[in-house]
Amino acid sequence: MRFEDLLGIVGSEPVFETGLLLAGDVDPVDVRRQLSRWTRAGRLYQLRRGLYALAPPFQKVRPHPFLVANRLVPGSYVSLQSVLAQHSLIPEYVPVTTSITTGRPGRWDTPLGVYDFRHLQVDLFTGFLKTDLGGGQEAFLATPEKALLDLVYLEPDADSPEYLSELRLQNLEVLDKTELRRLAAASAKPKLLRAAERIVELAETEAREYKIL
Repeated sequence: MRFEDLLGIVGSEPVFETGLLLAGDVDPVDVRRQLSRWTRAGRLYQLRRGLYALAPPFQKVRPHPFLVANRLVPGSYVSLQSVLAQHSLIPEYVPVTTSITTGRPGRWDTPLGVYDFRHLQVDLFTGFLKTDLGGGQEAFLATPEKALLDLVYLEPDADSPEYLSELRLQNLEVLDKTELRRLAAASAKPKLLRAAERIVELAETEAREYKIL
């Protein structure tokens, strides 16, 4: 396979898997050898075994970090601070893309960024949607309400007023308070129920302060 042939197949793909190149009359050994050679030459980024992205200047579409996260661990969804920052619910820039998986937790340090995967039990694996990221890219993301509850569930003492204060939550009008309470109730976790009520209180306090100003 020539590099020009590769560009013809995957040129418009943000990321691609080796399997995409193995259809038809091709030599799998040769394809994998060429992928390794092009990676060493800086033409490709290897994100994990069998998953690649074109490197500049051959990259026509810049892969969105959330799409990359979904493809690194199929069946995962982006959540926690990554989603909170996307909705401007926290003021900080978040350099690591964090996702939820029912599989083993892990961390991937790739040429396209750092990706952290946190484990959550199956009965809490809900509250996410396929979301348009622009440029024809999509990924599964937690709703902002679920991202908050995932964070509370996974971090020690995260339902405490002190922890919630340290988050410096803002723009809480974007939250659906009814959905936040529904998700907390569906979890049947006292920690999440307490946190939901405290977050609602913070949202109501923020709303009152804006009215005063």
